[in-house]
Amino acid sequence: MKAEIIAVGTEILLGQITNTNATFLSEELAGMGFEVYHHSVVGDNGGRLAELLQVADQRSDLVVLCGGLGPTTDDLTKDVVAEFVGEQLVEDALGLEKLQAFFTQAKRQMTPNNLRQILVFEHGQALPNDTGLASGIFYQKPQGTAYLLLPGPPSELKPMFLHHAKALLAKAMPQKEQLLSRVLRFYGIGESRLVTELADLIDEQMNPTIAPYAKPNEVTVRLTVKCKEKVVGIALLDQTEEAIMNRVGEYFYGYGEETSLEEVVVDLLKEQGKTITAAESLTAGQFQSVLGNVSGVSEVFPGGFVTYSAETKAHFLGIDPALLEEFGTVSQECAEAMALSARNQAQTDFALSFTGVAGPDALEGQPAGTVWIALAQEDKVESCLYHFTRDRAYVRHSAVMAGLDLLRRALLAKKIDS
Repeated sequence: MKAEIIAVGTEILLGQITNTNATFLSEELAGMGFEVYHHSVVGDNGGRLAELLQVADQRSDLVVLCGGLGPTTDDLTKDVVAEFVGEQLVEDALGLEKLQAFFTQAKRQMTPNNLRQILVFEHGQALPNDTGLASGIFYQKPQGTAYLLLPGPPSELKPMFLHHAKALLAKAMPQKEQLLSRVLRFYGIGESRLVTELADLIDEQMNPTIAPYAKPNEVTVRLTVKCKEKVVGIALLDQTEEAIMNRVGEYFYGYGEETSLEEVVVDLLKEQGKTITAAESLTAGQFQSVLGNVSGVSEVFPGGFVTYSAETKAHFLGIDPALLEEFGTVSQECAEAMALSARNQAQTDFALSFTGVAGPDALEGQPAGTVWIALAQEDKVESCLYHFTRDRAYVRHSAVMAGLDLLRRALLAKKIDS
């Protein structure tokens, strides 16, 4: 069945907020077997919304509207859709109870316009709002298009769809086929090379489809299969994934739309009972900050060092000033000394160090983008020289990603050895 999504709100057109609801709903509907063919955004204008409904009603089996269910006069979605489908608006009894309880608990007087939030179609189905006050609506015209009205705030829309609307749609509009997706994440290979390596697979794709996406310092590949039975779809995804891994598997690091390299690294550290510290120069603590974004990282990361100048490298890490004088701070010798000293002082299993030139200017005769990263573990230390491009922020992000991958590979090697 064909579906489309209409976001209602002038603030979206003005660029004041990002329409993340469309992304969420498209993925969810596709997973249920709906084919989402159109996304639209319309301002808080009844006439323009009515015009859009005329078009949507003719081309789609399901029209999902987001936003415009609130208490103010510019929240007009329910009014316009109700008039379009010929429905009367009535109060949702459960919604009214929740609304009254909210104002009673808050010890505030409820103004009459708040009742607009709990109006629903007389012959529609009200959808509870677990995290807000505005009731949602599902309505299907006899032998015709279905309409799903959801609140605009993502914190309200997502729970309403997942906990209430999704099951309702599955029952009212069952799909013969479903879509299953799997996201593979790769680091260390650019999109152009990855596409080259997979060219024939991409050219011959039918079911599953293969869609590569370039992201900052990594590439993702989304596999999507259309199937009637889930077990058949999973088998097809497995076959396609195996073919991809046979060619570019060395760059693969994890699954999922939201997975990150730092999460994978922290999970490996936890799994092996290992700890990590860092000594950072050009990245100025960015590596440690990225680790800190991962829940439970304190189990494996006791702390680290930010030593931007030669003086702090000598003072905080105890690096011999003579070494810095002879080789400079942008050097293999400095990077390895930083890693060894950080590991010794923090008493961790691993230590990463970052030193180099973030730019835009050269340093110590080295061009911007020159970066040394060293990894110390047990009684050995290894170091790698990188030449990153683009601006200062990108160089620093590239260095952090490279450090994470260096650590990831070391952890995987230990896992294999054990």
